[in-house]
Amino acid sequence: MGKIHKQIISLLETSGKPLGLVEIAEQIGKPEKTVFKALRKLFSEGTIDCDNKNRLYFLVRKES
Repeated sequence: MGKIHKQIISLLETSGKPLGLVEIAEQIGKPEKTVFKALRKLFSEGTIDCDNKNRLYFLVRKES
């Protein structure tokens, strides 16, 4: 997992609420295009999910 993926996961863990693409990009200081690619990868791995109506990203809670 790359540095940007870890930054996104950490941000979503500490935010306490779902975040949009622009908000994530601003908070980690990366271009939106780069963040979008990272979000797609995390989504395909099942690490995050997206509320399609509002385009907000959040962590998937893994069952232990």
